Amino acid sequence: MLDIDKWTEIYTTVKKHKLRTGLTAFGVFWGIFMLVLLLGAGKGLENGIVGEFNIAKNAIFLWSQRTSVPYKGLQAGRIVRMTNDDVAAIKANVPEVDVIAPSNQLEGSFAVNRDTRTSSFTVNGEYPELLQVRPFKLPQGRFINQIDIRERRKVAVIGPRAIEVLFDKEENPVGEYISIKGNYFLVVGTFEPIGQDEEVQEDAQTIYIPNTTLQQTFNQPNQIGYMTLTPKPGIAAAAVEEKVKALLSQRHKVAPTDLKAFGSWNVEQEFMEIQGLFTGIAGFSWLVSIGTILAGIIGVGNIMLIVVRERTKEIGIRKALGATPWSIISLIIQEAIVITAAAGYVGLLAGTGLIALIEFLMKKFEVNAGFFGNPEVNLGIAVAAVLVLVLAGTLAGLIPAAKAARVNPVAALKDE
Repeated sequence: MLDIDKWTEIYTTVKKHKLRTGLTAFGVFWGIFMLVLLLGAGKGLENGIVGEFNIAKNAIFLWSQRTSVPYKGLQAGRIVRMTNDDVAAIKANVPEVDVIAPSNQLEGSFAVNRDTRTSSFTVNGEYPELLQVRPFKLPQGRFINQIDIRERRKVAVIGPRAIEVLFDKEENPVGEYISIKGNYFLVVGTFEPIGQDEEVQEDAQTIYIPNTTLQQTFNQPNQIGYMTLTPKPGIAAAAVEEKVKALLSQRHKVAPTDLKAFGSWNVEQEFMEIQGLFTGIAGFSWLVSIGTILAGIIGVGNIMLIVVRERTKEIGIRKALGATPWSIISLIIQEAIVITAAAGYVGLLAGTGLIALIEFLMKKFEVNAGFFGNPEVNLGIAVAAVLVLVLAGTLAGLIPAAKAARVNPVAALKDE
C-alpha cells in the first residue's frame, strides 16, 4: 500500500480513463449515499413518532364499561364502576404491577374563575404516581404529593392555558387561589406538557387536583374513572393487563368471557408494533442500497477485467522481468479498492452532510414536522459501511487480479 510506483500507476490509469472510472464509481457512490440518506430519514421518522409518546412506553390504561354477557344472575348491559378498593386489591394481589395511578375526571369542561377572569377547563383528579407514567415539566412549584392525597387538600396544578387566561403575563400563579365550581383551590405548581400531538394541546387545558379531593368535593365518593399501570422491569405489559382484568372481573362479578366490561390500551404493544415498522423500513433501506452498491461493485469488477485485458502485454513484460504473481494481484486489487473506497467515502460524506444540513435547517427555522424530527445516522453503521466497501473492493478486484496473475508472459508478448 505504501509503494509510490503503484499509486502513480493507479493515478495514471484513472486519469487516462476519467469517464469510465467516474461512471463506475458513481454506482458505488450512489449506493452509499442512498443508504445513509434512507437510514437517516428512517431514524428521523422514528425519532419524530417516538417523541410523540409522552407517556411510559410500557403503560396500560384501563377503564370500566358495560357488561355484554349475563353472569351469576346479573343481566348484560350492567355498568361496572371501579373503586378505591379495586386499587388496593391490585396492589395486594398483582405483585407484577410497579406503578398504579387511579384517575377521575369531572364530566365536561367547568368554569374556573379568578377574580373577574373566567374560562372553561378540564379538571382531573390524580395521584403523584402520574408523573411516573406521564412526565411533565414543572417550571414553578410542585406536583400533587401524598400529603395532599391523605389530607384531601384543595390544591391545584395548572397548565399553560390556565396561566395565560387567569393570570397576567409576568404574574407568578403559585400561591394564588382559583375557584372551581365555587370551591377555592390553592395553586401549588404549574406544568408544561411534553410532546407535540393533539393530546398535549388537551393537557394544556387541564387542571390537576388530588383525586381524593375530587372524590369528596365533587360527589364521586369511592369511584375510579380509569387507572394507569406499568409493570415491573422484565415483565410484559400484556401479562399484567390480563391478570388485572381477571382480578377486576372476579371482584365485580363479570363473566370471564366478557371482553367488553373493561376497556384497555396497551401502550407497550402499540410501541412494539411501531418498532417493528421501523425495523422493516431499515431493512428495506439496506436492501435497496445494497442492491445499488452491488451493481456498482460488479461494475468495478467488469472495469478491472477490461483493464487487465488492455494491459495484458504490460503484465506479460512485468512477469518476464521477474514480477511475482502477488505483485500483479496486489496492483489490480489496490486499484479496485481505491475506486470503491473513494467513491463510497464521498457518498458517505455527501449523505451525512445532507442529513446534518436537514437537521440544522429544521432547528434554525424551528420546523415542527410532527412525525419527523432529528434525522441522524448511527456512527457504527457509517464505519461498518466503509469497512464493507473496502471488503467489496477487494472482492471486486480479486477475479481480475487472479486472471492477471495467470497471464503467460510468452502469450502476452504476442498479444495485439
